[in-house]
Parts: sequence; structure tokens; C-alpha cells
Amino acid sequence: MANLKETYTKELAPALQKQLGVKNPMLVPRLTKVVINMGFGIVEKDTQKQLVHDLEAITGQKAMLCKAHKSISNFKLREGMVIGAKVTLRGTRMYDFVERFVNVTLPRIRDFRGVPNRGFDQAGNYTMGLKEYVTFPEITAVSTASGMDITFVTTARDRNGAKALLEALGMPFMGR
Repeated sequence: MANLKETYTKELAPALQKQLGVKNPMLVPRLTKVVINMGFGIVEKDTQKQLVHDLEAITGQKAMLCKAHKSISNFKLREGMVIGAKVTLRGTRMYDFVERFVNVTLPRIRDFRGVPNRGFDQAGNYTMGLKEYVTFPEITAVSTASGMDITFVTTARDRNGAKALLEALGMPFMGR
């Protein structure tokens, strides 16, 4: 069992239950999955392969390539072209990623003051973007500066429950 997963089940879930005033322990917010998405735009095949390899190194899981559904001439985009990649993490890999992300990657970001509060949606999920993925320790050399989006999908019913969950997991938010 992952370190963070064990900590969540033994310590954080009961504390969240008291904090949120939930009587049923099954209604305590928890993470269901983490989706990491990287858009390539229009780049060469070698650069695409390197970006996919980097995404797989960061997550420890094979990336799924995302292709264009429609052709758009203004963007020089043809139907079927690879325009990005994504990885969906669940279970132990998800908790391992969240633990490494919070404890290792975020502190390595230059001038880091916390993650923004504005990434929550109505369903209780949190999405944030990284301008460069160089801060991950698994990356040694970067050919192209590329960003990524990370979505934390929770079972929380609203923004407050999701924020309380992510704060309990160690996510540092800007201001209180």
C-alpha cells in the first residue's frame, strides 16, 4: 500500500469526516483518479515521441495518444493527426503520483507560492496547469518546453469538500 494511501485511510479520512461534519464515512471525499494531459500542437514525430516518453516516465504508465477528430485548415490540422497524450492514474499509482507531486515536484517550481484556488469546478474536481514539466525529478533533458494539465477527480460534492481533501493530502494552496 502506498504511504499516502495508508495515511489517508487511517488518519486523514476520520479527520475529514469530523471537519466536514459528515456522519456516513462513505460520504467522506476521496480521490478517484488523476488525469495528466499533455498537448503537443504540431511538432515533429521525434519530438512527439520524446514528449510521450517523458509523460510515461513521469507517471510510470503507458500514455494514450489523442488524435484530432476534425480537420481545421487554419491550424494546419488534419483528421487523425496526433495532437496530445494523456494518462489516467488510479489506485496505488495515483497515490504514489500525488505524493511525489506534492512533496517533490511542487517545491522545485521556481518562485512557488502555492497552487491557485481557481481550478475547482462545480463537481468537486481540481484542475491545474504546469507551464513546464522540467520540475519532475524523472526528467533529465528536455528537447521542447511543454506544459501539462493535471486533473484531480474526487468524490466531493462541492468545491469546499474537494479543497479540504486536497489540503489534507498536502496540496499547498495560495492564501487561505
